[in-house]
Amino acid sequence: MPQPHPDLTSVSICCAILTVSDSRTVETDSSGGLIRQTLEAAGHRVAAYQILADQPDLIRTQVLAWSVEAEIQAILLNGGTGIAPRDSTYDAVEALLEKKLPGFGELFRWLSYAEIGSRAIASRAVAGAVGGKLLFSLPGSTAAVRLGLERLILPELAHLVRQLQG
Repeated sequence: MPQPHPDLTSVSICCAILTVSDSRTVETDSSGGLIRQTLEAAGHRVAAYQILADQPDLIRTQVLAWSVEAEIQAILLNGGTGIAPRDSTYDAVEALLEKKLPGFGELFRWLSYAEIGSRAIASRAVAGAVGGKLLFSLPGSTAAVRLGLERLILPELAHLVRQLQG
């Protein structure tokens, strides 16, 4: 697999994590925990972590609140990206994105297809910028979170944040 051009300097990105779930708690949120652990192991910082019910208004409000916090540079969401009646994360955040990164969702589904087959089409993973902050929205499964982090987000996180900062 081709690798991106290496970043010349190591940069620590300040992140916020939002788990969208009607049933998870801090103790049972394995995907949110994996995001935190993976980011911190890569030298990034987690400034905020929240679990919210799958309700569009709550999701939008939290994303917009983090988008104006000076220290936060990237927002990572997990959960609610499918097409079940309660899955509303995509609907809540897609309209907030000022700049969209369609390649993220496309590549995520392509990589997912290699792992889980045709069920990958049900994922509405999305990424872009809101309020000058980078936003990634992943499915809630731990395997999907690991795939997105390792193959797409971590290799490009610092580069994309620097791009947004101009």
